[in-house]
Amino acid sequence: SDQTYCDRLVQDMPFLTDHGRLSEQQVDKIILQLNRYYPQILTNKEAEKFRNPRAALRVRLCNLLSHLQRSGERDCQEFYRALYIHAQPLHSCLPSRHALQNSDGTELDSGVEKWELSDRGPLGFLACLSVAAGLALLMYCCPPDPKVLPKARRVLGFSPVIIERHVSRYLLTFLASNLGGP
Repeated sequence: SDQTYCDRLVQDMPFLTDHGRLSEQQVDKIILQLNRYYPQILTNKEAEKFRNPRAALRVRLCNLLSHLQRSGERDCQEFYRALYIHAQPLHSCLPSRHALQNSDGTELDSGVEKWELSDRGPLGFLACLSVAAGLALLMYCCPPDPKVLPKARRVLGFSPVIIERHVSRYLLTFLASNLGGP
């Protein structure tokens, strides 16, 4: 817990500079964030140097990390913030984060809750919400007079029972496929 951001950067540098960890776009976004939002961290000239496409990505990243280590604690902290924003999956796999979790059982940046969505994405949720809203609207718009469309009211009256039977079958199939793994 006494580990500074500069210490963490030293520990994470081999991991971050490993081939294929960070894409060129992610590195550029991090550099631009450090330059635009915090021009005292990276000047325009330094940002251009670290974004030079003629130099290898690994070399530019090593130079950037070394520059940040020399600049101080706040600059290293801002780098980790930019890394979290632009490469969150990589940020959660950093060796220094695992060391912090193992040493005191808590995460350093535990203020952000993590939710994992199913592989079906938000469309499944929107489809269910649309069906529920449509049924609610249909029930609301149905006239209260039993003489008007008695068969429609009878069908709509039983529709939650019928829909529940079909929806539960699909829901169980959906849950079974998620629990079964990839």
